[in-house]
Amino acid sequence: MNFGEPAQTGARGGFVSRHNIGMRQSGSRRSVRGFSLIELLIVIAIILIILTIAVPKLSTAQMNAREMAVVREIQTVNTAQAQYMSQFGKFAASMAELGPPASGGPGTGAADLIPGSLAAGEKDGYTFTLAATPSGYTLNVNPKVYNSSGRRTFYSDQNMIIHQNWSAEPANASSPEMK
Repeated sequence: MNFGEPAQTGARGGFVSRHNIGMRQSGSRRSVRGFSLIELLIVIAIILIILTIAVPKLSTAQMNAREMAVVREIQTVNTAQAQYMSQFGKFAASMAELGPPASGGPGTGAADLIPGSLAAGEKDGYTFTLAATPSGYTLNVNPKVYNSSGRRTFYSDQNMIIHQNWSAEPANASSPEMK
């Protein structure tokens, strides 16, 4: 307390300086500053509710994107089979025959018509199985883990029509055509 200032009395009759009043105010500010535990728990609960709504939609969108990529890859294999037929007079009997050669130039064993990642037979969570038939070829494309990497199975052949099945059962020539 400065000597030139009048003294203030507190609620209980004692002398209070401006310096003491400031300490009381800063003490009360400390309890106002920050978030309480309950407020933080409410914010966390709201975030968890939003996540439970958003995550299933995100995984469905990812599955749809993978399935569309697989359809494009089936079209790529069908186009590669047409090129293979025009070059070698027969359809390829395996995905490896359409893929890149391990060494040397392209030939009937490895025509270099599709990327190596697709020639391996597994891509985008799906397994690609190419087989020769007396009249051409069949291509079955199935998810590795049904309802996780994909919800549909696909089938195509030398007619280049893509068939789909909305169950774990592999699609075949009698399955509905993809529109």
